[in-house]
Amino acid sequence: MSNTNNILILVARILLSFMFIFSGFGKLSDPAGTAQMIAGAGMPAATLLTYVAGLFELVTGLCVLVGFQTRIVGFALAVFCVFTGVVFHLSTVNVPDFPAAANGWINALNFVNFLKNVTLAGAYVMLATNGPGLYSLDARRGSYAVTA
Repeated sequence: MSNTNNILILVARILLSFMFIFSGFGKLSDPAGTAQMIAGAGMPAATLLTYVAGLFELVTGLCVLVGFQTRIVGFALAVFCVFTGVVFHLSTVNVPDFPAAANGWINALNFVNFLKNVTLAGAYVMLATNGPGLYSLDARRGSYAVTA
């Protein structure tokens, strides 16, 4: 693999990690909104699940960033993206006392988030199957065979 490809894989990992690092930190530092959304989806122990999700997102995001355990983390994030997309973004939202047009926009944006999650799942499967590239902890540890 060329050095240019390895640099592009590094850039892709940085871009793919940002959302989960940012989101995980947000859930851990201010869990109330996420806990309310989890409870609204009918899931139990919403606050606990918020902290678990936040820790999962932060740790896996950092792992993608540095290229550590990339195959495992990539597949885990793919499953997480599909699960959260289906559970939280595929259903219809109806906010009481909102105009119909506002609820329509909320549902359109929610569906865009579902599509984002499914698309990200594909990116994480690709990362998991193709590996983290030369500039990663996995390559330094020898757990990823690098071809220059």
